[in-house]
Amino acid sequence: MMWISYIKGFEAYLKLEKSLSQNSIEAYIGDVEKLTQYLEYIKTEISPDKIEPKHLHDFIKWINQLGMSAASQARVISGIRGFYKYLILENIIKNNPTELLDSPKIGRKLPDVLSIEEIDQLLAAIDLSKSGGERNKAIIETIYGCGLRVSELINLKISNISFTTGFIKIVGKGNKERMVPIGNSALKQIKIYSNNVRVHLDIKKGHEDFLFLNRNGRKLTRVMIFTIIKDLTKKIGLKKNIHPHTFRHSFATHLIDGGADLRAVQEMLGHESITTTEIYTHLDREYLRDTIIRFHPRSNRK
Repeated sequence: MMWISYIKGFEAYLKLEKSLSQNSIEAYIGDVEKLTQYLEYIKTEISPDKIEPKHLHDFIKWINQLGMSAASQARVISGIRGFYKYLILENIIKNNPTELLDSPKIGRKLPDVLSIEEIDQLLAAIDLSKSGGERNKAIIETIYGCGLRVSELINLKISNISFTTGFIKIVGKGNKERMVPIGNSALKQIKIYSNNVRVHLDIKKGHEDFLFLNRNGRKLTRVMIFTIIKDLTKKIGLKKNIHPHTFRHSFATHLIDGGADLRAVQEMLGHESITTTEIYTHLDREYLRDTIIRFHPRSNRK
């Protein structure tokens, strides 16, 4: 992209004139690169000197939609402000598009985010000796491991799981399909549930392909997923307001905080584009798979 030379100049400025540490420099550069990821996602080839406040406001909407916390958004805005301050000092631009860019004002309260330790605690609290234990563990691993909506979880079909490639096909809102990578930990638990528990159920006609079933051989309801999660949070004494969407939000937050490409996170979540026209920038599947392996906290757990 045309941004590369500008970013390199900014990096030199931070190192030589600002005398920042390498970690701080990488953080600033990472903030600017998030903006370039957004521009690539919406297929807008525009140089830094042509950026307008509207582009920046739409970018902030995008990272908010992805689930980035207010603190992380503020950090990104600070980095972009620093970048444009540098462009002003170097007389590359005359007008600063960040002057009217406020810290994000989120209209609704974002759901609580589970820490990695809290997710581990929830999984550890599942009694695998009891009926439904192995299934419930597979449910938590899958909804958090793939960032699924609760409707996508209960409608997940065995025929849409590829154990060889590590992908699942999801039918999301508006019957739109997407391929989502799934980590080793979730795949392993799905196999345990399928081979040791599900195989012994008396599965009712029409429910044969649904992965998660109740004891009567029928697919689970949304209410059942809520109940499973509420019971687990109560068991470990977790005071946060936890529901199925919390795992989806935590999935996105942990990937973003880990440094994952924002476009990859958006694609895995199956978000609609925030632009007026639909975008067809489906990233390479191996790139999505690599994103999960590198950045998801439970991707490589055996």
